[in-house]
Amino acid sequence: MITTTTILTWKKMSAIIFTTAFFIILTILFMACSGNKNNHNNKKNNDNHDNNFLILPMKEKQISFSNKNHFLDNNDNFSPDNHFLCYDTRGTVYNNNIGNSKSIEKIEISTGIETILYNPESVTGEQAAPGVGAVSWHPSADKVIFIHGPFPEEVDERGYYAITNRTGVEVSTDGKSTITKVDMRDVATNRPTTQGAQRGGTHRHEYSRNGKRIGFTYDDFLNTNYDRTIGYMEPNTKAPAGYTHYFTVILKPAEKGLSKPGEIEKAYGDSWVDPAGKMRAFIGKVRAENGVDYQTDLFVADIPENVDITAAFSGNGNEYPEPPAGISIRRLTHSGKVEEIVRGSFDGERLHFFRPTSPEFYRFLLSIQKVLIYQPVKT
Repeated sequence: MITTTTILTWKKMSAIIFTTAFFIILTILFMACSGNKNNHNNKKNNDNHDNNFLILPMKEKQISFSNKNHFLDNNDNFSPDNHFLCYDTRGTVYNNNIGNSKSIEKIEISTGIETILYNPESVTGEQAAPGVGAVSWHPSADKVIFIHGPFPEEVDERGYYAITNRTGVEVSTDGKSTITKVDMRDVATNRPTTQGAQRGGTHRHEYSRNGKRIGFTYDDFLNTNYDRTIGYMEPNTKAPAGYTHYFTVILKPAEKGLSKPGEIEKAYGDSWVDPAGKMRAFIGKVRAENGVDYQTDLFVADIPENVDITAAFSGNGNEYPEPPAGISIRRLTHSGKVEEIVRGSFDGERLHFFRPTSPEFYRFLLSIQKVLIYQPVKT
């Protein structure tokens, strides 16, 4: 017999069942929506990881208004406290060549106040001197380093500014124009090259973040059978007299046009990877496996702290310089088409480089990438 009490009980149970089912359905829908959202976010994050770029809203602010060029040259232009930028003034006079760049300067970012750090006597024209440019700030000291060609009074002996006729010079950033000669240039052919000197031109000088080493690209004057390569220098008591640093190449490339498959003919686009200056990344122009074509791929030079830089061979009139023992070269990519300048992440674990086949910058994970050891060419 169905009583009123039984009906009320069934109504209560139905209500409970309905309410429970309702909340279960809501929970399932919520989880499904959350899952879709997470999948979308994961896909978005994966896409960002694959593309390796993050778009941040930034507000532009013009800080310079003077009637001159302010050329940064993709260097370490910020001061250690991030209050200033350093730059050269190429393109202000005659043409855009560094040879006609007249000064090294800094600008205060907050005020736009410009200070000339170095402004030597100069010669202007297709043949110019000295040429000062491609400036970078020291990571902790009040000084910058830059390219410096021959002084006007040296032109008769050395010639005018050229990529094979320049050295590195430091200047204080206090505006007093106090300069320090960093690397010696010695192009004598009747004797061995001075130990620790270079024989052409250093370029795009970059301090390691601990300030102990300086990396650069190098073009040899005495032996033009070799293309551009990379090198480093560091302070040493055996440095040539009157100069602070001892020079060496990191890689002796193969002679132009004579490389075998896998051998590097040119090294460039280099940067430090780690704070200690023990890894120098660069782009290598490599002979392809077919023995005819070339590829541009990514490499890293490992330079242990205990490498004896004074054991490097500085060369002579007939022989090209060679690096000291202990430096090894790793090839990181084999797909070719790497361009621009390589940049290391602050933690020293990643490299950023550019492929022209795609508009994105790609992240390279050194810590997980299987790499091959590249043996320097022996001739």
